[in-house]
Amino acid sequence: MILAGNVISGLGTAKMWVKKIEDVFQKKLDMKLFPGTLNIKLKEGYTVVPDIIIKPNEFGGTQNVLIQTCNIRDEKNQFVHKAFIVRAEKNANNMGDHNTDIVEIVSDINFREKLNLKDNDIISIEI
Repeated sequence: MILAGNVISGLGTAKMWVKKIEDVFQKKLDMKLFPGTLNIKLKEGYTVVPDIIIKPNEFGGTQNVLIQTCNIRDEKNQFVHKAFIVRAEKNANNMGDHNTDIVEIVSDINFREKLNLKDNDIISIEI
């Protein structure tokens, strides 16, 4: 399945949460995260089907974090990189800072820098 959407700016709080989750994430998925997320606005909502769930007691949070493995592709499909969709449980229920039409991507690189992305650029997520 391929999801396509537009890069958008986030709220700026992801750096803190990625730092809180990075040790757990590295243990469970063997990847050291870049401290931030790539936010992508889809045309319609997407339900994350988690490969893993990080429980609040594992990182000092208040809710589950749903994680789904994916690949990020550039517009011409010349660049592919392993990544993960992360979604706070409240966002999965449309009760958080984002609705389900926004996905937050984490990985070991800064996609904005690597792909020279700016807001409104199109990016694909391969599930």
